[in-house]
Amino acid sequence: MSEEFELDTADLQRRMDGAMANLRTEFASLRTGRASASMLEPVQVDAYGSMTPINQVGTVNVPEPRMVTINVWDKGLVGKVEKAIRESGLGINPQLNGTIIMLPIPELNEERRRDLTKVAGQYAEHARVAIRNVRRDGMDQIKKAKADGMSEDDQKLWESEVQEMTDGYIKKVDSALETKQEEIMQV
Repeated sequence: MSEEFELDTADLQRRMDGAMANLRTEFASLRTGRASASMLEPVQVDAYGSMTPINQVGTVNVPEPRMVTINVWDKGLVGKVEKAIRESGLGINPQLNGTIIMLPIPELNEERRRDLTKVAGQYAEHARVAIRNVRRDGMDQIKKAKADGMSEDDQKLWESEVQEMTDGYIKKVDSALETKQEEIMQV
């Protein structure tokens, strides 16, 4: 009655990889006391009637370890870019120099470092939840196949494979979090 069930593990793995990639992007946006162009990636500017990433309204450079500069292409957007940076929660005070916005990166104090490690922990938890949601989808597919006549042994085999995959990705998230927190706390 039942045709051979084949769980699309490649799809589950691709989706879990997506959660990891998203986590890496979020981690890159966290300041660690060093200047990085990627810290501006989540900042959106209200340009030409839509929210636009900063790197699409100007050139982002890191001329020195504690300075990020943005050369805004359209003079009319300089104020909007400055406002977006101020409201982004990065804790950086932009300085204007014509169409160039300079962002001096201050040393992180102990309290700010602790806050950033908490934010990193929240990002990691979001990634874990996303991975668990993928696991749930896989388990639901297995349960449906069981209802369609899959044997109990096959069900347990597939469930253990999905669980092993999930555990591996959760370990990757925990490892990435630990690394990021050490990087943030490093003086």
